[in-house]
Amino acid sequence: MKMAVTLQRLLSRVLSKAVCKMEIIKNQKTLRCGITSGSCAAAAAKAAAEVLLLGKACEFINIDTPKGVKLKIPVSIAENDESYVRCFVVKDSGDDPDVTNGCKIYAEVSIIVGRIENTFFEVPNLFLIGGEGIGTVTKIGLEQKVGMSAINKVPRKMIFDAVKSVCDITDYMGNLLIKIEVPNGKELAERTFNSQLGIEGGISILGTSGILEPMSEKAIVDTIETQIKQIRAEGIKGLIVVPGNYGMTYANALGFDAGNAVKSSNYIGETLDFAVSYGIEKLLIVGNIGKLIKLAAGIMNTHSKTADARAEIMAVHAVLSGGTAETVAKIMKCVNTEEMLDLLDSLNIMEKTLESICIKIQEHLDYRVHNKVLCGAVLFSEKYGMIGKTPRADELCGYFRKVDKE
Repeated sequence: MKMAVTLQRLLSRVLSKAVCKMEIIKNQKTLRCGITSGSCAAAAAKAAAEVLLLGKACEFINIDTPKGVKLKIPVSIAENDESYVRCFVVKDSGDDPDVTNGCKIYAEVSIIVGRIENTFFEVPNLFLIGGEGIGTVTKIGLEQKVGMSAINKVPRKMIFDAVKSVCDITDYMGNLLIKIEVPNGKELAERTFNSQLGIEGGISILGTSGILEPMSEKAIVDTIETQIKQIRAEGIKGLIVVPGNYGMTYANALGFDAGNAVKSSNYIGETLDFAVSYGIEKLLIVGNIGKLIKLAAGIMNTHSKTADARAEIMAVHAVLSGGTAETVAKIMKCVNTEEMLDLLDSLNIMEKTLESICIKIQEHLDYRVHNKVLCGAVLFSEKYGMIGKTPRADELCGYFRKVDKE
């Protein structure tokens, strides 16, 4: 099945850091992108599969990303045996290093008989599990079931697709187990919010696009200002604001042309300030409740490192809407806002609670812009769809739909 790969050759391989050549320009600054942990895991898994099934040891592995960008990632072989191969990639986070920058992400591909419990099984004959340094889900409410490894949906698909491509070339039909590991993942996870989410023992394998775009705070805020200046220069007085890609999808679902929407990231307060400064007259924020609920407490930077308070906000408004002390206790144990919504829905107070939250969001938006901009917000949930609108949102939705038709 495979050609011999000598130990001497393996030991002589040069360790290279995975470098993404993709760059983005923000406020006339060129910033180099990095690659996600999902891309690293997919490349390492593909490399291991190629050695195992083809006897082919490559210094670089090509993978496709959901963003449509093809990556050429340096890989190294750690172990090689007749029944398994272990490869790794050194993660490169680009010009905005995160806690996983420079860590080694391993993938071991092994031939197995039968099925291993608590594995992801989304492609025939291929099984995926997290090993050392990969977190385990311990609470309900996350995308993975309790007891499963914290490997998110998009990275899972990338990993499965990468290994399947090798199986297709070789017509291999047997079972393979793919194990992802980050030896120092447990220590790295202490610098993340994983434990608060109910993920214990390691980091998560993440990424929605495969590409890690720089998140320099100043660069992002400067870009927001530049976009708003450009929009006003074109004579446009209405602005749709979305925190990120989910918000863009939601805006399109509302019937807006979100092509000119401004991505505020976590900097909603700065975005509102720029709107006032440059003469924007109407502004509608569209996004996921997980971020926008923070506005109900006047938290205008929605990054978790600045403040969270999602559970506290939901709990207060649940009580104002008929909830009890027991409701508060249950909300405080929820992993995320989706789980909180499930709880409120089961108590038949979700609609009233969200109405109360939206009224408070409106108050804080109006206060931030000193009533100089007609503001509103529309809140979405991944499970429930559109779940809330501030008092002025309907007027703004009508305005933007009319503008798009003109």
